[in-house]
Amino acid sequence: MSAAPFEHESVMLDEIVDVFATVPPGTIVDATLGGGGHSAAILERYPAISILGIDRDEHALAAARARLAPFGERAATAHARFDAIDEILADRGLTEISGALFDLGVSSPQLDHPDRGFSYRNDGPLDMRMDRTQDLTAADVVNTYERDDLARVIRRYSDERFAGRIAAAIVAARPITTTTQLADVVTSAIPAPARRKGGHPAKRTFQAIRIEVNGELSALPDAIDKAIDATAPAGRIAVLTYHSGEDRIVKERFRAAEGSCDCPPGLPCVCGAASGRLVKRVRTTRTPSAAQAEANRRARSARLRVVERIVQEQNP
Repeated sequence: MSAAPFEHESVMLDEIVDVFATVPPGTIVDATLGGGGHSAAILERYPAISILGIDRDEHALAAARARLAPFGERAATAHARFDAIDEILADRGLTEISGALFDLGVSSPQLDHPDRGFSYRNDGPLDMRMDRTQDLTAADVVNTYERDDLARVIRRYSDERFAGRIAAAIVAARPITTTTQLADVVTSAIPAPARRKGGHPAKRTFQAIRIEVNGELSALPDAIDKAIDATAPAGRIAVLTYHSGEDRIVKERFRAAEGSCDCPPGLPCVCGAASGRLVKRVRTTRTPSAAQAEANRRARSARLRVVERIVQEQNP
């Protein structure tokens, strides 16, 4: 475990705090606690709110516990993946929450610490685990997946149009043991004209492998549904996304909870909307201000979506 400090600038901090201004007194679940920046600001603003912070990264949890210590019993934490939210609430005897926050993706400290293996910019081991107690690592994905499976991961989780070429190059270069070695292999597989635009050529492949290692998108639909189910009337669920794959899932689960069915006419509903209207949309998608995007590189691709639990289930 890295001993480096967990320093992270919270994205859209003021906007997130404002989201929860009208929720009922009680507990807000910060399902991606990180260093605790959002939670600390919420606790400072709203004395009637407590925080239950969940994170998979023990390094982040240690930093968050220190940051939230001044709030005493108003702040509790749990080491888990966010789709275990229902189990964590049950363990603490909580039947309702006042809201939930999801700040998805990777954090700046994870990217900045080479020993975590997340970044194509720093030389480090191929790790990418948010929870370092799990077995699967980026090295396993890169060195053991069949070419077609690897191409599927890269294409599905990053919309990389050269996924097939990249997967073939990775298989041919095995064994690959470091982040810079992988970045070089990916870069060499992409045609020269395409390398000159869209940022670092390996960015999308690293994103896709990270998502596969951590099961980020597979866990997200259940986590959002469980948060909505647990939220009290007038409570709110806020989600910050950073790429299209995350945002598609959030939109889909929010639409289903709004009772907006996207299934083909004449066929049974399989998206969940038929169960009735559970939430209303608080606002359309919001993005960071120009000043925020300039000051915090990670904020540039952020999208904020918010829904509010309605007082009772209604038919659309």
